[in-house]
Amino acid sequence: MEVLSRDKVAEIRRLNDQFRTTFRGGQILLTASVADLPDMVKASALEKVASFKDFNEENDPAEEHDYGSFDHCDREVWWKIDYCPHCHARHCSPYKSEDEDD
Repeated sequence: MEVLSRDKVAEIRRLNDQFRTTFRGGQILLTASVADLPDMVKASALEKVASFKDFNEENDPAEEHDYGSFDHCDREVWWKIDYCPHCHARHCSPYKSEDEDD
């Protein structure tokens, strides 16, 4: 596992916070169970993600602000930010083959 410099971790945290608070510069993917929730419940859950500040050593040991969870409408909601270098406007697969012909 690569050990990141403090500057690199700070940059990752900045980018994750930027995406998490604005939902710009990335793609939001929802599990089927979240996608099936009423629109108002989804919207309020996304608002909680955007305003999440409860980062601590237990849920953010790498200090990258890339994960969180909270209770919402009698459910536990987990969220995660992942960098996906192969993401495109209509397709995202972290499992993309390194062979461009694949």
